Amino acid sequence: MPQAKNRQFLDFEKPIKELFDEIEKLKQTAEKTKVDLSDSIKKLEDQVIEKRREITQHLTAWQKVQLSRHPDRPYTMKYIEKMCTNFVELFGDRNVRDDKAMVGGFAQLDGQTVMMIGQQKGTNTKMRQMRNFGMANPEGYRKALRLMKMAEKFNKPIVTLIDTPGAYPGMEAEERGQGEAIARNIYEMIRLQVPVICVVIGEGASGGALGIGVGDRVFMLENSWYTVISPENCSSILWRSWDQKEKAAEELRLTPDHMYNFGLIDTIVQEPLGGAHWDYSEAAALLKPRLIETLAELRQYTPQQRVENRIKKYGKMGFWDEVPA
Repeated sequence: MPQAKNRQFLDFEKPIKELFDEIEKLKQTAEKTKVDLSDSIKKLEDQVIEKRREITQHLTAWQKVQLSRHPDRPYTMKYIEKMCTNFVELFGDRNVRDDKAMVGGFAQLDGQTVMMIGQQKGTNTKMRQMRNFGMANPEGYRKALRLMKMAEKFNKPIVTLIDTPGAYPGMEAEERGQGEAIARNIYEMIRLQVPVICVVIGEGASGGALGIGVGDRVFMLENSWYTVISPENCSSILWRSWDQKEKAAEELRLTPDHMYNFGLIDTIVQEPLGGAHWDYSEAAALLKPRLIETLAELRQYTPQQRVENRIKKYGKMGFWDEVPA
């Protein structure tokens, strides 16, 4: 967790920043004057907690999108570090190269071996470039599928952590079959014999998310989003400008509550007060028991039942109104 002096704040978090600045001033004053200001500091810290609660009570869809992209937000590797032990990362798709935007490997979750797979964004400029900002190439999705098939071979459950602004849209990615790689993953994930849990921990955009997003259960963290297109790109298509991104976010119905009501996800997982970026350990602690409980539930089914339930689950998604001719 970043120290207060390095913490970054979104526009709507500025009241919290002001309180942090006051706390820092009081600490400096106390150090210089040797006066005990602990009571005043404690009051301000309580105000920070209350302000975090107040701000996150009525977030707009666009504000949730901003929170999902918060630069201090924990990414896939942080969740693996906090939830699992003995993580052994595996590399490469055995065809082109290793895609750093997609990470995965075996780990132990509460004593049971699972395959953890997810998109990884960087924590600084250099790392973001190396990770391609969490946008996987075709070899990333083929790597993910290779690891899923390995998990199936050894009869180990799979947990995927989704956090991507979309699959990489570059020319090289298209040349190497980006669409086919994602479609192949969707096709193969439906048929996996082992339990599969998918969790949207941040951004869940388009096919980039669906490429590792087909499972027996799909969860979303409360400040994440999941939709076919980012609000900015939706705005640029409909209004020829990014200026309407807030309106696009509302119209896309991309927040967890909408996704749950549409029947597209199974559970909304709570985050620490104010968002996952405030406490990495608590964020992982809130997610971990849900995973353990769900894995135990899924193990009660036979492989054939899991596949059949998965097909039914995705086959009945969606709803429409027929307009009389």
